[in-house]
Amino acid sequence: MRELGIGLIGTGFMGRAHALAFNNARAVFELPVKLTLAALADADTERATRCAADWGFAQAHGDWQQLIDNPKVDVVAITTPNHLHFPMAMAALAAGKAVYCEKPLAVSLEQAAAMRDAASKAGVVTRVGYNYQHNPMIGLARQLIASGELGEIISFQGEFSEDFMADASSPWSWRCEVGHAGGALADLGSHLLSMARYLVGDVLSVCADTQTVHGQRPATAGSEALREIAVDDQVHALLRFANGARGTVSSSWLKHGYKNHLSFEISGTRGTLLFDQERLNELQLFRVGQEGFQRLLAGPSLPGYAAFSPAPGHQLGYNELKTLEVHELVMALAGKGSDGTDFAAAWEVERLATAIRVAAREERWVKLNEV
Repeated sequence: MRELGIGLIGTGFMGRAHALAFNNARAVFELPVKLTLAALADADTERATRCAADWGFAQAHGDWQQLIDNPKVDVVAITTPNHLHFPMAMAALAAGKAVYCEKPLAVSLEQAAAMRDAASKAGVVTRVGYNYQHNPMIGLARQLIASGELGEIISFQGEFSEDFMADASSPWSWRCEVGHAGGALADLGSHLLSMARYLVGDVLSVCADTQTVHGQRPATAGSEALREIAVDDQVHALLRFANGARGTVSSSWLKHGYKNHLSFEISGTRGTLLFDQERLNELQLFRVGQEGFQRLLAGPSLPGYAAFSPAPGHQLGYNELKTLEVHELVMALAGKGSDGTDFAAAWEVERLATAIRVAAREERWVKLNEV
């Protein structure tokens, strides 16, 4: 059986999620290749060594370039802050290695385009971590839309809000740095934009408004020193889809009470679908002629779910979605699948986000082919 060596860069929340997903994929699925956890890298060498031992990686590096140069690494998984995605991915692609990068793809559309082009030239598999799309219930939603169950799609209303920055005393972090592609649109909204494209299709034009509510934040936790904030705290946009549908998207990291409110309503001429990531194992479906919404519950009849549980109602969670994402990555690496968001598709998401920023700045409708 062909062996694939995984190299993981980063040991934060997402690094741990990736490590769990690779380990879980080996346990849950009958993979067509043998996954080995070859190496882990972190700028803190001591932490890299500790996490490599705890998570099952064979080697630890204090320099990410050493991981890319490691001959046992075939796939480079990048879970670092956004501004590091570009140099790391470009180095991995130059070395001819597959790349699995967290979202957003880059801190500028120019960087994203360079990454897309380098991936095409290298001819390797790339994937970007839009893991919410790998939810079996999202797959069901896409199936219902494609089958015509909702009729002609006429509207998409989406929101992704959390409250982890709602307190004005929450300190500055790299997410607040413009050069690191910070802000609610990049951090949360990119997931929503990817979801809208995945379910409804290409967007032709946008109009938008963004706002920085808290213009200053403490430089560090408890500090009296303040740092200026220039990134968006919330964004609202109107969308015109290529298929004629209209849409709204909004995103905020200031919305008290919400923890992972990636939600949407998709309406057609024959019905409506509702989804909320905080209840990720459910869809609400209304068909013309029925009384009220029907609750659809995740179960083993849906692709992916049965790998974890043989019974409905037992629920999947965040880490299972990441495992499903890794499974699709592995199948693509084995030449047995093409699902998932590659660098070319992720560039389209970045182009849409860029158009929203331009529309907000210039206070006008912006066509996607302008950017």
